[in-house]
Amino acid sequence: MKDVFKAMRATAASAFTLAPISAWAQQPAGPESYCWGPNMMYGHGGWFGMFFGPLFMIFGLAIAIALAIVIVRALLGPAGWETPTRRTPPERTPLDILKERYARGEIDKEEFDQRRHVLGE
Repeated sequence: MKDVFKAMRATAASAFTLAPISAWAQQPAGPESYCWGPNMMYGHGGWFGMFFGPLFMIFGLAIAIALAIVIVRALLGPAGWETPTRRTPPERTPLDILKERYARGEIDKEEFDQRRHVLGE
């Protein structure tokens, strides 16, 4: 029973709240209600307002784009915009490989000298 009274009170409160809104919507429109004509907006704004409207739209769009860039950069991290660099090992010459094989003991002195002579060193 208490729930029914709560629902009735809520309905009555919303009806009293919304009643003036429907009354305002039914008022007749007079010649001054929309302010159309030479004194549009009661002489306030006019061309001055029309000038700043597009500027503020462009400004708002620029702020939105800048904010999107900042968010993307924050998500990608400090290296997100850099292209990864590949470090290629320095090219080894055949003589370098020959010296490494001699240093490891894979070939002896005579074979080292013979192959170095073939390579033109």
